[in-house]
Amino acid sequence: MSLESITENIKSKMALAAGLDAKVKFDFGDDGLIHVDATQSPPEVSHDDNDADCTLKCSIETFQGFIDGTADPTMAFMMGKLKVDGSMGLAMKLNSIIED
Repeated sequence: MSLESITENIKSKMALAAGLDAKVKFDFGDDGLIHVDATQSPPEVSHDDNDADCTLKCSIETFQGFIDGTADPTMAFMMGKLKVDGSMGLAMKLNSIIED
């Protein structure tokens, strides 16, 4: 899966996440990053490396597993495949948004 297809997937999921009111970054290392500013409506999604309230770091393959339901974000976190910088509460909210 490419960064562009994940970006489109995140755009569609974040459009349904009313009230998130936070800035989130998905960091895929050398494969790029996605920044979501959900403090505005509709949320602004870009590839800019802006400040975020919560940053999720993992591989694109791991993230694709979250989206298609073959990987569990909580297990990935416990196994070290997913790292969270910033608000853990926000990361838990994102978990439910991404898995829907």
